[in-house]
Amino acid sequence: MEDVIAHYYFRPDTRTTPQEAAQAIAEEETTGTWTAITTRQEYVRRLDGIVESVEESGRGYLTAIRYPAEIFEPGNVPQYLSVVAGNLFGLGRLEAVRLTDIEFPESLVQFHGPKFGIEGVRHLLGTRNRPHVGTIIKPKVGLTPPADTALVAYEAASGGGVDFIKDDETLTNQAFCPMTERVEAVMARLDEAKDETGRQVLYAVNISDRADRIVERAEEALERGGANTLMVDVITCGYAALEVLAEEPGISVPIHVHRTMHAAMTRNPEHGIAMRPIARLVRMMGGDQLHTGTVSGKMGHNAEELVLDNRVLTDPWFGFRPVFPVASGGLHPGKVHAELETLGTEIVLQAGGGIHGHPDGTAAGARAMRQAVDAFLEGVSATEYATDHVELERALKLWAHRNPFFIFFDRWEFYPPR
Repeated sequence: MEDVIAHYYFRPDTRTTPQEAAQAIAEEETTGTWTAITTRQEYVRRLDGIVESVEESGRGYLTAIRYPAEIFEPGNVPQYLSVVAGNLFGLGRLEAVRLTDIEFPESLVQFHGPKFGIEGVRHLLGTRNRPHVGTIIKPKVGLTPPADTALVAYEAASGGGVDFIKDDETLTNQAFCPMTERVEAVMARLDEAKDETGRQVLYAVNISDRADRIVERAEEALERGGANTLMVDVITCGYAALEVLAEEPGISVPIHVHRTMHAAMTRNPEHGIAMRPIARLVRMMGGDQLHTGTVSGKMGHNAEELVLDNRVLTDPWFGFRPVFPVASGGLHPGKVHAELETLGTEIVLQAGGGIHGHPDGTAAGARAMRQAVDAFLEGVSATEYATDHVELERALKLWAHRNPFFIFFDRWEFYPPR
């Protein structure tokens, strides 16, 4: 394949046929305009978008549109998106349109992909053939670095349950928790936990920032803080920010990619951009881990789509290393079986409240999550496994009839989601 094939779901307005609507997308994203123009030259037509197919699907239609490779600037992903996901979302001839996938030719995939990927991260942690268990520093913001943030990290690591700890998406370099001080404090406590347990734990510090500062911030986290993983909010920072981090020779740690703000594009099944194109771009740009969703958590989800999204991260593709999918949002030990049964074991199970909300504290919560994973791997139900694993038994009892919740650390009150 020499050109780009973009796949869309759409619903035309009542005045427009499906073929006309698909043609409107192709024209808007390439050489067309709303009226006849005197500047159009015949030779430009070689760059026209071509409607390859239109077929009915549910309330709307699916179309595949071929965009000539020449219309793209090789290596410029922001420009790629301006073609396949540009002005089409506002076209009056469409009631709805959603970019569902993109096929790239090799000539436009001029990137190195993940430096570590699944196997590289496993090598750092010394794990094989099992899911990783992760947690998030909670609450999202407000904790001070040495007294509380690092303590939460230590308790999660010393419990022997987690492989991975991360900042939340809203925590960067605020005055109440400066990034360098936070990383230094957390990494010191993780070293303590490693001495006690013999287990390495990764900590992803959120370095999200504006384009001209993000590499400098990454280097500061690595050199002054001793960080062993970096985290970037890819939608708010942009794919180019991820690319520059992955391509920087001095950055030799995994990059954890958060998708905060994605649902503004992905949640509506008929309009916006699906998770699949985002996953492709993250893998292409060099992310080592990416949040893709859960089948049982608090966020909206479609299990069939999620399985295919994760395969985009893990199936062979242009020789790129496979990326670790991350399931997060409302997980606790009672939901582990559903996640692993549907999504498989090449995954990171990320639990925040589902660990820190354990009645016996964070360390017990971390052990409970790991016990739920071990139960699945041994082919035993979590309930049966809990008969001689008290941390898991306590977690299952607590969350047996609860939906995902928000925890306020100072009051330990539980609030159902809206």
